[in-house]
Amino acid sequence: MRRRFSWFNATALTFGFAFLYLPMLILIIYSFNGSRLVTVWAGFSTRWYGVLIHDQDFLNAAWVTLRVAVVSSTAATVLGTMAAYALVRVARFPGRTLFSGMIYAPLVMPDVITGLSLLLLFIAVGLDRGILTIVLAHTTFSMCYVSVVVSSRLVSFDRSIEEAALDLGCTPFDAFRSVTLPIIAPAVISGWLLAFTLSLDDLVISSFTAGPSSTTLPIRIYSAVRLGVSPEINALSTIMITIVTVGVISASFMSKRSLARRAADEQKAQQQ
Repeated sequence: MRRRFSWFNATALTFGFAFLYLPMLILIIYSFNGSRLVTVWAGFSTRWYGVLIHDQDFLNAAWVTLRVAVVSSTAATVLGTMAAYALVRVARFPGRTLFSGMIYAPLVMPDVITGLSLLLLFIAVGLDRGILTIVLAHTTFSMCYVSVVVSSRLVSFDRSIEEAALDLGCTPFDAFRSVTLPIIAPAVISGWLLAFTLSLDDLVISSFTAGPSSTTLPIRIYSAVRLGVSPEINALSTIMITIVTVGVISASFMSKRSLARRAADEQKAQQQ
């Protein structure tokens, strides 16, 4: 019985990973295709990476996307952490139910509705669409994800450590800065990375809030794909996959080193 279940698990994992990663592998292989036709293999070549480097439209879109992602994820992390702290630590305050609903509403709201409502808001206040409107839009929908991640860590947080800092003379702000924030820092960093990824990947909301001079990379790729997939897009996708892979491996390696260092410190403390 155990052997059957092990074979079933292995088969399910194989098909699952193949379904997820085989298209990416095919994309990476065809990014080195010498032919302009993505379905016809004409030999190994890196010419499309050179074409991509000299494509100013893609470079400008990538720079806009990177700036928007960094600024919006940072703002979303600050606002989301503050919202999570208010929801978890402040038991009762006027409008708490409404505030909680407004925080979690973007999680279930369709992107089309969110983008259209933000577009109407920017038109009503007379704000021209550009990088600023994209940053505001991305901050709006990504801060709720940060709030969920940070609040889940605050719920399991041992408040006695914070109370000990207050008893020792720390102000509430000093206790939060010196005790609470370092402990919940992994959740805050995870929220920032999640918001950064959502901003990089967003297409629908950006298409509503972007202006003529603020085209993001997903919008640029979508516009190019409508005319047909080119090896240049395959090369760009391969670069993005490589960056994400290196980031994930680096984060995993740093996490393992941190756990090993913490275990070593605990052993030293027990020996002393």
